[in-house]
Amino acid sequence: MISFQYLFLKPEIHKTFLAVFDGFNMSKSTLDHAIQMTQVANASLVGIFPDDAIYCNNNVTKVIRSNTNYDERMKELDAKDRKKRDEAAQQFQKVCSKAGIRYSIHRDKDIAINALKQESMFADLMVINESETLARHKQKSPTRFMKDLLSDVQCSVLVVPDQFKPVDKVVLLYDGGPSSLYTIKIFSYLFGASMDLPVEVITVKEHYVATSRVTNNKLMREFIKGHFPRKNYTKTRVVPKNK
Repeated sequence: MISFQYLFLKPEIHKTFLAVFDGFNMSKSTLDHAIQMTQVANASLVGIFPDDAIYCNNNVTKVIRSNTNYDERMKELDAKDRKKRDEAAQQFQKVCSKAGIRYSIHRDKDIAINALKQESMFADLMVINESETLARHKQKSPTRFMKDLLSDVQCSVLVVPDQFKPVDKVVLLYDGGPSSLYTIKIFSYLFGASMDLPVEVITVKEHYVATSRVTNNKLMREFIKGHFPRKNYTKTRVVPKNK
């Protein structure tokens, strides 16, 4: 007689978060938000510092019009660029070490947008500033760079404002359809078990009446309770579309 013994071990889930930085203008808000989210989820943080050769901090036209030797002057400016980017990466390393999180640094030399889309395939979350351009000139938000990135990114994205404010509440948008529920599931897999924050589910309806209810309200409440076990409270409510 042959007997079998099965040993079921709970696998350790290793989550990887990305934080995207412009080495010439490093976003402190991106760094602070990324640190907080990484600590909450007990994840590893990868600092992405694109060394895109197309993007430099130099005004080439100004150098050409000057009376200096072009090659020598560009070498000096390129050296300053490398130093600036090195300092940004070192600042990231210092802050992560102080926060006690697992981290690594990627300095891709490919075109920035291509490198980020490639990196996103192997990550669970990307943190990036809403005004990010990875270019010398500022643009109105949402920038062309952000539109391009969000249209084809392969992981969840946390778009953060210019000023850091600690996350103290979670609002989940739910329209009753499978795609919104899938998004909430993904969020719960990243943060649900370890997050100790208030959770609110909101459904926006175009034809709103005072008695409007969240679609499958009872099932949704049970789902949220199961996926966010450490919540302080859970609310589900409907708001009018024009609110």
